[in-house]
Amino acid sequence: MTRIALVVSDCDGTLLPKDKILTDGAKNAVRALHEAGIGFTIVSSRPTIGMGFLIEPLAITLPIGAFNGSSIVDAQLKPIEQHLIAPAVAQRSLDVLNEFSVDIWLFSNERWYTRNPDGEYVPHEKRAIKADPTIVADLTPHLTEACKIVGASSDAALLQRCEAAMKQAVGGEAAAVRSQTYYLDVTPPGHDKGTFVAAMEKRLGISSDAVATIGDMENDLPMFAKSGMSIAMGNASDDVKARATYVTASNEDEGFAKAIEIVLKENRAG
Repeated sequence: MTRIALVVSDCDGTLLPKDKILTDGAKNAVRALHEAGIGFTIVSSRPTIGMGFLIEPLAITLPIGAFNGSSIVDAQLKPIEQHLIAPAVAQRSLDVLNEFSVDIWLFSNERWYTRNPDGEYVPHEKRAIKADPTIVADLTPHLTEACKIVGASSDAALLQRCEAAMKQAVGGEAAAVRSQTYYLDVTPPGHDKGTFVAAMEKRLGISSDAVATIGDMENDLPMFAKSGMSIAMGNASDDVKARATYVTASNEDEGFAKAIEIVLKENRAG
């Protein structure tokens, strides 16, 4: 087996538990990777502004992927490669989300816009990304800077139907996938966590066999497909688990740290 040279991890539901606070176990696990000479970085549906707090405690120096990999930024959060949703497609996305009466958020590289400061998941997102939303009466003026549009709802079945309608509405002009059961993400086309992993492989001059990926949701499957080793979290769905090389414990039971143990053990065995 090819020795793992890089680990790429999802954030929410994987690296982070529900309280969105890095555990000592996770910090120690990444430190062990660094000590073993293995690179580490993160890719997430999160906006750029919601990933900065992870860089210092995990000593990340490699580029990171925001907005499901459609934006790649350096460790100072400066864009290396950034893609936007076309304004007409962004408007179409808003139309679908309005039709399903879900909360709508629009993210640029620097800001999080919403019309509803009292949205059900606004407090959750504020805690998660450690940033406050910019409240606007109309999202239309910001369609030209849309890195990601999100539909948020606690009605998982409704959001699943909304996802199907969104895919039909945007076709190949945007990617539409749920990053959580309560978030539907619309991001630029042709870019996902898999393309981020491929970009990292090219940047580091390594093969896909030398990469391990860790995740828990459907939007992590593209990066599973681009890596030699994939590890699904214990809290992942059965479908995601079935597509992974290994399954670890849940994000509430140090599943990330245990996934890193798998990587280190495989490297020692190899």
